[in-house]
Parts: sequence; structure tokens; C-alpha cells
Amino acid sequence: MPQDLSTPTRRVLAWLDMHLVDHGFVRAIYNNFYDLGGGMFRCSQPSPAQIRKYQRTHGIKTIINLRGVHDYGSYLYEEEACRTLGITLHSVKLYSRTPPSVEEVHMMRDLFARIDYPALMHCKSGADRAGLAAVLYRILHLQHPVAAAVSELGWKYGHFKQAKTGVLDFFFASYLAYAAKTPIDFIAWVDTVYDELALKAQFHDEGWASLVVDKVLHRE
Repeated sequence: MPQDLSTPTRRVLAWLDMHLVDHGFVRAIYNNFYDLGGGMFRCSQPSPAQIRKYQRTHGIKTIINLRGVHDYGSYLYEEEACRTLGITLHSVKLYSRTPPSVEEVHMMRDLFARIDYPALMHCKSGADRAGLAAVLYRILHLQHPVAAAVSELGWKYGHFKQAKTGVLDFFFASYLAYAAKTPIDFIAWVDTVYDELALKAQFHDEGWASLVVDKVLHRE
């Protein structure tokens, strides 16, 4: 894995890693870019050229990288582009095959409340972790109903409900099922009712879909 961009050789290696190993050649054609409202946008891992474009066309001031700090060349180039353009980069780690923890939900709520907008958030493909964050953004920041916000997890974005990534849908469905019988605010449910380990144990994916997501699409 490339370590930095300090020499011409390392820059070339990082560029090749970004496009070939991290599948940037696909995202160069289709970046899964959507407007969430309120000054927030979602997409897949953007290239430096795409970051410049989104700053020029949408005035992006903040980027939330949902992949965390990682070793792919795409992160090195994203960090450099943000530094050069004066964009604040927040690198936080969400997961696509486990339900979010209570701490992660609060982390995202606090982040949405304090960043400068317009903002852009992304994972690798823009389907699963970006979908999770988009649902949380609409619920916690825009105050949208959960039943409406969960549309951010769908085929339109490349999200597979039948795969292991469907545990994200199950998380929100569990809240809706509980709230239908015992009305409760989403964040109150997260804090007082939600059991991450129990929910994960209850969820069962359909094998064929997980095979597609894990082995064919190489999702994180």
C-alpha cells in the first residue's frame, strides 16, 4: 500500500492503487452522487477531480469520509485535495455488515450538528455506509420520519437488503416495529431499548446476495 505522496514514484503508485486496487476507475464514470437536502450530499469515494468539481458546483466546505483513515491511495489523494482546497475532512468509521452502535449514532448526530455546510459524505461505493449515514442525517438533523428516511437504503444506490448489508435495514425496521406498539422517539429508543448484539444475532441474510456483495462487488 502507498504510504504517502512525497515523491513522484509514490504519487504514481498511489494513483494506480486508487484507480485499480480501490476501483476508482468505476467511480470515475459513476460517482453515485445525490442531494440529501439541507446542504448535505452523498456519494462514493470521490477523486481529487470530483472533489474540485463538487466544491465548484456546490460550494462544499466539509467532507465526511465514512471509511475512516485507510491505506488506499484514494485516501492520500482525498486528504491532499481537501488540504489544498481548504475543505475540512472528517474521517470516521462506519460499518456495513453490523448494526451501528449507540456511540456511532451519537457520533454522527454530533458531527451533523457541528460541521460547516454545504457538506459531502461518502464511503467506498456510496451504497451502504453512505446510506446508513444518509438515513441518520435525515432523522437526526433534518427531523424526517424514520419511515421516509430509510429510502436512502435502496437498490437505487446499489444497496442490497438481502445481503449481510441488510442488517442496516433491519436496525431501522426494528425501531419502527417497536415504535408502532410503544411510541418512542428514535434517539430515545437507541439509548434505552436498542440492544446491538441481540439485533445482530436476530438478523439472517440470504446467502446469494451476500456472495454478490462480498465476492463480486468487493464491498467493504
